[in-house]
Amino acid sequence: MQDISNEELLKKYQETHDSDMRKELTLRYLYIIKSIALQMRNVYLGFSQVEDIVNEGVLVLMKALDTYDAGRNAKFETYVSRRIRGRIIDIARKQDWAPRTMRKSCKEIQEKMAEIYAATGQMPTNEEMGRALNMPMDKVKSVMGKMNLFSVLSLDMVMEETREKQQMAGLIPQDSSGQPEEQYLENEFRETLREGIKTLNEKEMTVISLYYVQELNMKEIAEVMQVSKPRISQIHANAIRKLKEYLEQ
Repeated sequence: MQDISNEELLKKYQETHDSDMRKELTLRYLYIIKSIALQMRNVYLGFSQVEDIVNEGVLVLMKALDTYDAGRNAKFETYVSRRIRGRIIDIARKQDWAPRTMRKSCKEIQEKMAEIYAATGQMPTNEEMGRALNMPMDKVKSVMGKMNLFSVLSLDMVMEETREKQQMAGLIPQDSSGQPEEQYLENEFRETLREGIKTLNEKEMTVISLYYVQELNMKEIAEVMQVSKPRISQIHANAIRKLKEYLEQ
């Protein structure tokens, strides 16, 4: 099995459901689980260990090997990555991992941020937020980091969550690959997303475009827009929150 590609092996496994192929695929894709577990460790380290998250990821991966449909979904790597991230977020939500004091601080910052934006027409910097709330800068940065984690972590995740809700509601059939009604609903969903992006302000649209279309990272976007990396993360988080609210409507 070593002489065939991951894609070929996955296709053969879905035809035969051979247990040895399943083990081989799990080993081949284990790097995805480990990578995401490390990327998202700030989300779960307060209540779980990296090894536990990797074990959860293995379960998600093995299920994804059976549910993945190359005709309907993106590349398998993208498909399983979304589900692993979603599983980590679900675990975090169930743990109620944000302390009450942190949630209170987040609410204070969000309210003050909205107040300053309404008065000036510009999003305040971390320094301005610190002065307005008489809050130490290290605490402002810590809370802002947590606020970014509270947001949906990527636009792909927002799209996936909305699509799954539509499937659960019967709006998109689970096994209707290639059917005209599914293609229509998919196009309608993307049109709704495009309309949602139009409701963002100029900076939010720029960050979304650079991150998801041009595929720049946060540091590169910060250099392009000549602002700090934390500022780009803040704009990104606000944009994702607005899009999620728009799609849920």
